[in-house]
Order: sequence, then C-alpha cells, then structure tokens
Amino acid sequence: MAEDNAPQHHGSPSGSPHHGGASGPPGSAGPRAQGGRPGGPAKRGKRNFVRKKKVCRFCVDKVDLIDYKKAEVLSPFLQERGKILPRRMTGTCARHQRWLTVAIKRAQNIALLPFAAEL
Repeated sequence: MAEDNAPQHHGSPSGSPHHGGASGPPGSAGPRAQGGRPGGPAKRGKRNFVRKKKVCRFCVDKVDLIDYKKAEVLSPFLQERGKILPRRMTGTCARHQRWLTVAIKRAQNIALLPFAAEL
C-alpha cells in the first residue's frame, strides 16, 4: 500500500514532457529547415517575371471622345457573355474606362452591341 502513494513519472527522463529539441534523430531540424517545402525537394531557382505596364490605348491615340456608334472599337472591351472588361485586364485609364462604359451601354441600347450572348 505504501507504493500507491509514491509519485509516478511518465514521459522523458528530465521530468518535463517537452525537452525543446526536434522530434527525430539528433542533428535533424525537421523537414522545413532542410529543404523548404515539406512535400518535395527545395526550390532551386525562381523565375523573375516582370509584368509590362499596360497603357491606355485611348490616351496613346489622344482620344477626347469615345464614339458609341463605332462598334468595332468597342467590341474588344466586351466579353463573349456581354460583360464589360475591367481596367486591370484592358489597361485603360479610369477616365477612359468611364467613357468606355457609357459608350458601350449606349451602343447596347440601340442594338449595335449585344447585351448578352445567346445561351
């Protein structure tokens, strides 16, 4: 009965459950310290990709009015579904994007451009 009251130690010999080192053989610091990605080898080289700055084609041509009657000028700014492409895709400046939106909507109202593609 005297043995039941004795403190029992489980775990590491130092008494603390975590001894601060990495789990595994000594000298290993884990998968990330060896190669970066846990699922494969280290990435050797990174491709440097410099994106070319898009320029507004209306600013380049010094356009002061976007004519809604010229559907061939407006159609590249529409998706196949009839949506207007955003500035980040076309590269137009904010002022010309607003003018472009108004012109496209006017051309759609008089049936020069489609509202939406046929499904």
